[in-house]
This record gives sequence, structure tokens and C-alpha cells, in this order.
Amino acid sequence: MDLGIAGTNALVCASSKGLGKACAKTLAAEGANVWICARHADELERAAAEIGEACGGTVSAVVADVTTDEGREALLAACPAPDILVNNAGGPPPGDFRDWRQQEWFDAVNANMYSSIDMIRRCLDGMIERRFGRIVNITSVAVKLPVKPLGLSNGARAGLTGFISGIAREPAQYNVTINNLLPGYVATDRMWSVVDAGARAAGQEPESFRESFFNAVGAKRPGEPAEFGAVCAFLCSRHAAYITAQNILMDGGLYPGTF
Repeated sequence: MDLGIAGTNALVCASSKGLGKACAKTLAAEGANVWICARHADELERAAAEIGEACGGTVSAVVADVTTDEGREALLAACPAPDILVNNAGGPPPGDFRDWRQQEWFDAVNANMYSSIDMIRRCLDGMIERRFGRIVNITSVAVKLPVKPLGLSNGARAGLTGFISGIAREPAQYNVTINNLLPGYVATDRMWSVVDAGARAAGQEPESFRESFFNAVGAKRPGEPAEFGAVCAFLCSRHAAYITAQNILMDGGLYPGTF
């Protein structure tokens, strides 16, 4: 299927590795001009070279921390009129809520709620004027199925979800959609760190813990980053113009609910 996004400008946040990189790679393969960003130049340049070599598209690297005003300004100086915006930022560390104080909560809300809201604020009106825009926020299955050690993430991402529900419907009349993409356990460094932390907490060997852990997933395995990137690319496509204000689970059947 031709997604109809060749030649569009796509800005993918926090994309030198993991889910952001997977989304950038798929968008580049579809012919979009892609801007990726991260805080560390070496890792970012390697990712840009890898994506460009694999997909043959135009990939530009911007050293920027999307969780800061300066970083967001640098991103939009490099790509001032994105047609596609994929919001993403690293998740806060796991732990016990008894240990978290004001600063830990402020950092989590800034990274996983406010930063996405501010990027949307900066990009939405331009998309409306151009009569095309796709915004995808990478959140988490924890929005629907909270994970106890990930309380910082649960809270901040749920806040973003509520905010998006309030703003995502009106822009659809201008062919601008806003959706949230909720990964379950997708095989990234972040996922393995969470799973291995669970093994340590349970006092189990990592391999045996992983086997029992993924038995709770309908697919009995972690997802592949490329699978996640493909779902993101479809939501960014011209075919997805009638999908907005939705929370799209990509979790292999982990979430047990009907809605």
C-alpha cells in the first residue's frame, strides 16, 4: 500500500534508538523527508546514517533535547513546517512512589506530558493552514494497564492522554489528526531494562523470568520495533484521515479489556 506521504516533512522526536528510530526508519522508507533528534551527537549520526542507508530517504540529524525549550526551538528551526510530528521522549525510571519527591514528578510530567503538548502547540496551526497534518504521540499501554513500578510514567502519560482527548477532534475538519500510539512490550533497550528489573525484584534468573513474563502477552513474545514503526507510519498516512483522538494499542494482546 502506498501511504501517500512521499515528500512530506516528518519530525520524529527522541529517535536515535528504540521506538522513535523505528518510526523514523519506516517513514523514511515511505519517502518522507525525516528529521531525527537526540541529545548525543555520535549516536544520532549513526542512526541517521543507518536509516539513510537502509531506506534511501533524506534523513537529517538535529542534536536536541526535546524536553527543553531550547531543544524544541532547535528542532523547529531545522524543520519549521512539519507535516508529520511523532512525539516521543524517554520514560522515567521505575521505582516506588514513596521515594519520589516533587522534582521526580516535575521531570516526568515535563518529559512525558508537557514536551509533547508544547510541540503540538508549535506545529498544529501550521498544519491546519496547509490542510494536512499527522500527529502521533508515543505513550504506553500503561495508560490503560498501569504498571506498578512505572508510576511516574503512568501518571504523566495519562495526563497527556486526557489533554489530547480535549483538542484532537476539531483539527480533523482540516485533515489534521492527532492520535496516541500505545506500545506494550516492544523489544527495545528500555523494555529489556524494565523486564530485567522485574526479574531482580522477583529474585529470578532473567531467562526464566522473561519466559513467564511474556506468557501474559497474547502473542507470547515481545513486539518488534519494525512492527511498531509500521503502525505509526499508517497513522501518519493519507489513508488514516478518518482516525483521530484515538488510543491505538500495539501490545500483542496484553491488555485484557474490551475497550
